[in-house]
Amino acid sequence: MFDVVLYEPEIAPNTGNIIRLCANTGCRLHLIEPLGFTLDERKLRRAGLDYREWIAVHCHADYPAWYSQFSGQRIWACTTKGYTAPSAVAFQPGDGLLFGPETRGLPQSLLERLGSESWLRLPMLPTSRSLNLANAVAVIVYEAWRQQGYAGAAGHDPVG
Repeated sequence: MFDVVLYEPEIAPNTGNIIRLCANTGCRLHLIEPLGFTLDERKLRRAGLDYREWIAVHCHADYPAWYSQFSGQRIWACTTKGYTAPSAVAFQPGDGLLFGPETRGLPQSLLERLGSESWLRLPMLPTSRSLNLANAVAVIVYEAWRQQGYAGAAGHDPVG
């Protein structure tokens, strides 16, 4: 499936919701430290319900530690600085979907290293700044999964 990567996430309930999303879609979840919460925080457990037990959450000490393990795979940087909509990309199993912290997004230096051709942006009205992190992850994960015919989904007719 896909790797959802949260770079320095700050808000426990967002990450809890993303844990639940990953458990329900078969995505792997990676958290790049520092985190703005602890993994045993009550708000994280509440948002993620019991789904935390269904997936492995991989923690990485920093971006270089994560990147060294994933440098061979495609990485899509999800940012308000991008111009390409997720629907315009042909996602492939194993793609990394990288999201920045809620209050500041991905750092410009990291974006530049990845290259603007890998920057994705969700379409929004011109007066909008950004979406909630958990909502943005859900939209992009479901677009990527849709392109794969919802492979592995229970009760899904891949033809319909």
